[in-house]
Amino acid sequence: MHVLVVDDCKLVRGTVALMLEHYGAAVTAVGSAVEALEALERERPDVLVSDLAMPDKGGYWLIGQVRALPPERGGATPAAALTGFTGPEHRASILRAGFQYHIEKPVTLEKLGGVVALLALKAQPAY
Repeated sequence: MHVLVVDDCKLVRGTVALMLEHYGAAVTAVGSAVEALEALERERPDVLVSDLAMPDKGGYWLIGQVRALPPERGGATPAAALTGFTGPEHRASILRAGFQYHIEKPVTLEKLGGVVALLALKAQPAY
């Protein structure tokens, strides 16, 4: 499984990458939404995990750009927002924006691994 992780905080980005690598995922970790969009189109990851609050263009911008792509260019990539924004109002806006999951920071290894595994199942073609 290949996961694209997006967070402007180097420490968070590295920690999340290590957590996912613990479960055997190949991880591409980038520090901005613009870099993420480029990596998504170039590498076609199975799952996208993105922070929301980043300088310049954030996670909402990113998921809007991703969902505007055709599926063959990554537009249907399953995605989770990993964010400090909590509460039902944030969860609702995150899901409406095009993310499938809202993961609150801080996150446990088990929670992150479980959500990413579920999203990876969504990425698999149905037979």
